Amino acid sequence: MDYPTPVQNLIAQLARLPGIGKRSAERIALHLLKANGDTNRQLAQAVLDAKAKIRNWLTLRQLHEHDPCEICDSPRRDQSSICVVEGPNDILTLERAGVHKGVYHALMGRISPLNGVGPEQLRIAALLERVKRDKPTEIILALGADVESEATVSHLIDQLKPSGVSVSRIALGLSVGSALETADEVTLARALEGRRKV
Repeated sequence: MDYPTPVQNLIAQLARLPGIGKRSAERIALHLLKANGDTNRQLAQAVLDAKAKIRNWLTLRQLHEHDPCEICDSPRRDQSSICVVEGPNDILTLERAGVHKGVYHALMGRISPLNGVGPEQLRIAALLERVKRDKPTEIILALGADVESEATVSHLIDQLKPSGVSVSRIALGLSVGSALETADEVTLARALEGRRKV
């Protein structure tokens, strides 16, 4: 699964700028698609074209040209398992890895008081509505391990607790191929906390 053609074109245009690689171009393109303000004149045509052809699907908030999204529309997807992610790029990352067989909910950000982003700016209310309506059996929180993600996870756990739905979080820890001596204390602590029997 890849981005739709107009988004690929925007990323390609951004990647042509000096000093911007493919990953940076991807992040900038996604940021521009979320932004409400005016855009740089050099990028205006590409942004307007992408905005005209791409829309945020309300359930996933995933960048998509088709309605409904093939992930949620697929009869092979487990509708009882919702994986909560920060944004559409995380959905594509998980889909490419082929590790989640359920559906997704993108928050479109994370709690960051220093940047003026509180729970009300995220799609948390929509998640709670979805849980109430669809009655899933599991919510998987697939957010990072930075301070903003930790605050978001903590808030989500508090908000989801009254629903009685099972809430889990992806394990955090050492990446494949890394050595213990290069890991920081927080990563090592998370790796030990997330250990499982073999």
